[in-house]
Amino acid sequence: MASPSSSLSHSSPQQQPVALSTISPLDKLVTHLLASKKSLSTIEDVQRANDLCTSTRSAVEQTAVTTARTSFLRSGIMSQLGVLQRVHQNTSTTAKQINSEFESVVRDLDEADARLRATLDALRSTFVETKLRPEGEEKRSLLDFVDEGGVDGVLGAVRGVLDGAGEGMNEFADSNKGFEEELKQVKTLISGGRHSIEHEDDGKGMEVRRGMYLSQILHEMEDHARNMAANLESLVSHFDLCAKAIRHTEGGGDAASRIACELPEGVDIGQDNDKIPEPMSDEQWTDMMRVLEDDAGQVDDVVTDIREHVGEMEALYEHVETHTDRLAKEHASTAAAFRLLEDIGRKLPGYITHSQVFLIRWDEDKEKIEERLEELDGIREFYDDFLRAYDNLLIEVGRRKALEMKMDKVVQEARSRLAKLYDDDVEEREAFRKEEGHFLPQDIWPGLASLPLRFQILPIDESAARVPDISKSVIHRAIRRTNGER
Repeated sequence: MASPSSSLSHSSPQQQPVALSTISPLDKLVTHLLASKKSLSTIEDVQRANDLCTSTRSAVEQTAVTTARTSFLRSGIMSQLGVLQRVHQNTSTTAKQINSEFESVVRDLDEADARLRATLDALRSTFVETKLRPEGEEKRSLLDFVDEGGVDGVLGAVRGVLDGAGEGMNEFADSNKGFEEELKQVKTLISGGRHSIEHEDDGKGMEVRRGMYLSQILHEMEDHARNMAANLESLVSHFDLCAKAIRHTEGGGDAASRIACELPEGVDIGQDNDKIPEPMSDEQWTDMMRVLEDDAGQVDDVVTDIREHVGEMEALYEHVETHTDRLAKEHASTAAAFRLLEDIGRKLPGYITHSQVFLIRWDEDKEKIEERLEELDGIREFYDDFLRAYDNLLIEVGRRKALEMKMDKVVQEARSRLAKLYDDDVEEREAFRKEEGHFLPQDIWPGLASLPLRFQILPIDESAARVPDISKSVIHRAIRRTNGER
């Protein structure tokens, strides 16, 4: 304003007084009045500013409630989540322990199976000497003399127990994995979006804490709204001044009344249009016209200023909406985490029970498997002893054959000596008969002319089998095997 009575006091520098001869005619005043009336449409911007302030104030209140609820839920969730994570850690430890034991049992089984298969292969590749078997029989290995069905039965039983344990382990692993995924989902929900709204940008390159963010925006918007209200008040005053000037101009009363009656809704110029204007001195008229002319040049600037203010408020309100939307999403995410946590809580007894049941079942299965493994080792040891005993059998056959041959030699030597003794006795008797026989009567001794006693060496048990003659190389290989040189 050019003077204290100016209605638009903030826009233009002070001007020099206007001379009476430069006073605008009625049509110029009407132009000013119409322009002033048009500027009053900014009341919609002021009303929008009021709505924005009201909405922001409501957002501040709602944010406080939402933040409190979210913090309360998060606090409870984090507490319960810690308990659930410890439970999951225990079940995971159980799963890892059992899995390690399962893998160890599988390795033991594979090793036992490999040892047994090696023994069976040795039996399969060791053929019984044909001289030990009935004549005409097909060649047979040591494996033909054992029952492989027993081995297959034990292995099948172990595999069955392992398969059942493996299925149980997979079920337990899937259950534990589902438990873990649900806990991860809770943590994802509880942390989702929180960091993104921990700090907000105020639109001017400055970060403010989330708790103070909307309050600062509200304070800034209220400042804008006050400036807009002051500007609108200046425009209303200018309109009132234009109307007043027209009514003090000859022929302008009707025009002022017609224009004033079509003001935007909500605008009150605070003046009775039907009231006859009071007389005004030339000096008062001159001052009024000077102020009117000064203000008329500032109307566009004031309108622009109001719209800039409301534009900034709209931009600020976008931050408000963004912030409240994020808070709402955070609360919704936290509430979803809470609901999921409740669902996990209902399932928790099942998870714990499943873990205990599986642990008990595994102990039982492990005991069965260990018994079967011992049985497999027993079978393998028996078959190893079979292999060892067969080698010793070959050695024994060799020993018996050697002894039989010694006995045959002794018999042959005895037969030869007896035959020689018999022959010698016959010669001696014949010599005695020739020398002394003609002197002795025949009846002096009935045995005088008889032959010597003869002896025959025969086996006592004619049905006893002869020991087979096995080559020395076979027996030597058997000896080397029994000495660990297989």
